[in-house]
Amino acid sequence: MTIAEWTEKELLGRVEMKEGREAVLFYTAMCGTCKVAERMLEVVEATGVQIGIHKININYAPILRERWRVASVPCLVLLEEGEPVRMEYAMGSVDHLYRMLQEHR
Repeated sequence: MTIAEWTEKELLGRVEMKEGREAVLFYTAMCGTCKVAERMLEVVEATGVQIGIHKININYAPILRERWRVASVPCLVLLEEGEPVRMEYAMGSVDHLYRMLQEHR
């Protein structure tokens, strides 16, 4: 299973709708740690968590990078009603991510 990628325009549209819960992974193409984080999130997504998980290349998201002050990648941003409520830079383990996304309600 592959995590769906959003453009900045698509993500800005979702943010402006201000509904629901989402998790967005900011990454870059050449980042090895980002690839590991993405794979871990694919495993979490396969468990059927009740939160949408997407990714966005930070190099093509200058507006959100600045607005949310994303400091480095990988960065998992948890959104509620279009607003970031948590930013996670250390992915830890699949279990850690699973629990974080399950608890994020």
